[in-house]
Amino acid sequence: MEYLFYALAGLAGGILGGMGMGGGTVLIPLLTILLSVPQHAAQAINLISFLPMAGVALIIHFKNGLVEYKRALFVIVPALLFALLGCFVAKNTEGELLGRIFGGFLAVLSIFQLYTAFANEK
Repeated sequence: MEYLFYALAGLAGGILGGMGMGGGTVLIPLLTILLSVPQHAAQAINLISFLPMAGVALIIHFKNGLVEYKRALFVIVPALLFALLGCFVAKNTEGELLGRIFGGFLAVLSIFQLYTAFANEK
């Protein structure tokens, strides 16, 4: 039965990730809060589950001609550097603190999303 909950958490994260909403914003809290997965493991699971979704999205964007090769390098290189930096910081941060930082990030993201939603209505 426990595996069913893991599958449902993955399904929720995959659907939201496929819609471009950031599946990790749902998957990581589901894993840590509801399924008691340690923070480091939940973030690693999220990163691994993101790879197939990103691959499918990239193929679709290539087929639709939406990838601008010349501009992509200016995004890829800094993203890789900061991903490595983020991995180093996360690896060397205590799990409880990492969870609090992620929770703070989600709170700030929620406030920003609400603000932009109401600002766009005017």
